[in-house]
Amino acid sequence: MSAPLWARTATELAGLLQAGEVSATEVTTSVLERVEAVEAGIGAYLTRTSEDALGTAAEVDARRAGGEDPGPLAGVPIAIKDIICTQGVRTTAGSALLANYVPPYSATVATRIAGAGLPVIGKTNLDEFAMGSSTENSAFGPTRNPWDTAKVPGGSSGGSAAAVAAGEAVWSIGTDTGGSIRQPASLCGVVGLKPTYGLVSRSGLIAFASSLDQAGPFTRCVRDAALLLGVIAGHDPRDATSLPTPVPDFAEGIDAGVRGMRIGIPTELMAAGLQDGVRARVEECIGLLEKLGAEVGEVSLPTFAYGIDAYYLIAPAEASANLARFDGVRYGVRVDGDDVTTMNSRTRAAGFGAEVKRRIMLGTYSLSAGYYDAYYGKAQKVRTLIINDFARAYGSFDLLVSPTSPTTAFGFGERTQDPLTMYLSDVCTVPTSLAGACAISIPCGLAAEDGLPVGLQVMGQALDEVRVLRAAYALEQELGFKAEPPGWVAG
Repeated sequence: MSAPLWARTATELAGLLQAGEVSATEVTTSVLERVEAVEAGIGAYLTRTSEDALGTAAEVDARRAGGEDPGPLAGVPIAIKDIICTQGVRTTAGSALLANYVPPYSATVATRIAGAGLPVIGKTNLDEFAMGSSTENSAFGPTRNPWDTAKVPGGSSGGSAAAVAAGEAVWSIGTDTGGSIRQPASLCGVVGLKPTYGLVSRSGLIAFASSLDQAGPFTRCVRDAALLLGVIAGHDPRDATSLPTPVPDFAEGIDAGVRGMRIGIPTELMAAGLQDGVRARVEECIGLLEKLGAEVGEVSLPTFAYGIDAYYLIAPAEASANLARFDGVRYGVRVDGDDVTTMNSRTRAAGFGAEVKRRIMLGTYSLSAGYYDAYYGKAQKVRTLIINDFARAYGSFDLLVSPTSPTTAFGFGERTQDPLTMYLSDVCTVPTSLAGACAISIPCGLAAEDGLPVGLQVMGQALDEVRVLRAAYALEQELGFKAEPPGWVAG
């Protein structure tokens, strides 16, 4: 029995579409039917755009029937995180404050997806303004993990990860500030790629922390991630931080293997606190890398121990500035008051959730006169030390490998009353974000104690996506692990 269309990878579907064996309308309809079947139990989407998706699919089919080439990936459906502006489609950032906001323009990422002919199934759920590690902070309710609906999908891009894991999208777009692509990819058993800062335009992304935010793909396999990155990457004059560098073919040579690569294992990310099943799977992968011909060795990166502390001063400081624009005057919901100050205060009190308020207060405090040097300034110095540690490590190694998350998916409510424990979910992903470099998480098996997916993180230097993808692909092929949650229809 062949797998249903919704269960195929983007690479498979693109081949079928180009060969004329299926139509874009058939593929999109298959995914929409899957959404109807499972969405009530998952909650991956905040807004569905089924008619628009079918319209795009029909246009792709018409162009192919007319002898045109709509592009190599045209007709493969996608989902987009609801913090990325889409013209004429509600964009909430997971916040009650933007519950009725409909952008008058599209983000560059969304424009490039439309240009590639990818039907957009809908906008996916997230922690409010991308602040969280579990998608429990959405004003519109949580998303559930397809592997165990009593568990969180990770965050903040939990909706995008769960949509791919549940077969509700062939691939999707998320954003990563401190790990918000890689951590939910790990917990949901899908591939998640955080590109180099500046490789993908941030124009049209609702900002959380401007020096860290980066859009990237969720997919079912590494080759799909390479293909989707090729769609969204590239210089954008509308983003001053966009890198004016050529975009390589990320999929070319992806099967070249890791023989001769020097791969480092940061001892600080394999320290105490790792779940036993996570450690076992990661050590298995390290053994496979050696078997495949890579030179593997340990490396100490002592400043990684301060990564979480620095991140939770820098990111909230930037958030406190970015979220000042949501005052009831220019965007979204307004709660009236007797004067402007009262209106601003009531709007923000009603519109922002508890986690957003916590981070605004933390950020405002760290930037305030008398505390700037002691907190924000010191955090920026730690960030520089982390960048220096990475540079030293990459003097001896081509790539670094670690767990993506110290644990598998955890239960709803387990960490909501203890923010510090929740923040530690990102301990393995934050250093790469602070350095502005690239990293990928791939599913590498199930933890023996709970049967939930484990993610392996492959980290590279800035703009070294080609080598990161090559190593991830080699491991994926050697592992042969099919991440199919309960209810998945095997081919």
